Amino acid sequence: MAAPVNDTQKEFAELCKMGGGFSGGPAKGKVLELLRASGKRLNEWAFQVMEQHLSAFPSANPWHVCFAVGLSWGHLAKLDLAFTEHAVGALSDWNDADISAASGFYLERGPEPIEKSLAGAYRLFSLVKLPETLPTSLVQLGRAQERWFSPIQNPSQRPPYIGSWNATAMFMTALFAQPSLARTQIEATPLLPPGGPITEGLRMLHKAKIVSRSPAGTSLDDAAFEPGAIYENNALMVELVSGLDHWSLSDVHSGLYMLGTRDPRSVG
Repeated sequence: MAAPVNDTQKEFAELCKMGGGFSGGPAKGKVLELLRASGKRLNEWAFQVMEQHLSAFPSANPWHVCFAVGLSWGHLAKLDLAFTEHAVGALSDWNDADISAASGFYLERGPEPIEKSLAGAYRLFSLVKLPETLPTSLVQLGRAQERWFSPIQNPSQRPPYIGSWNATAMFMTALFAQPSLARTQIEATPLLPPGGPITEGLRMLHKAKIVSRSPAGTSLDDAAFEPGAIYENNALMVELVSGLDHWSLSDVHSGLYMLGTRDPRSVG
């Protein structure tokens, strides 16, 4: 692997050197334990972030808050309460002031992905009727996600920048808004985001003989919506969670993020 940027990657590299697993790869049990510990550490922070952002805007549409935080976690915007405030303002009432302010929180990709993502979400919210409050069961969240997917699956209706990440991240953040619910998820309902570090982490695990096949699709978060890749890569996450007790699909997802990220700010 490339030079490690965090402790998870350093420990994984050491496990690969030690071997003891299938065909000379790292011991699967130790790799899963590493992912579980790393994912749980990141998730404790994520739970706090969602509580903070939802508490800061109690009268806002909670889906708008979830979409805004999803943009930040997708490295399209800085994670900041002021960004969430302006993103929520744009999603609830499309206006130049909030759009301009939200776009000012850009990272390395610049302001355009923020504006285009918010514009796409604004259109989707006008097309899709979601529950007024966040569903409190995995099945209900999955049904809401199916409704959200409906226009996205139609190439003529899918807005630009509503690729695989922006189509799914809102439901991941909705899970993190409910820690006790997130901790129960062991099946791919709702589907969690693929792409970026998640896809890279799965590739590393396939090379190390930990998962049965290579992940599908592209690692670009703003690429075309790839429903097949979303389902296939979530199936690989289910494969991982079934190999160890006392963790959830959210733990797997966050562990994969720490394994596959190249962000030097990730230290755990």
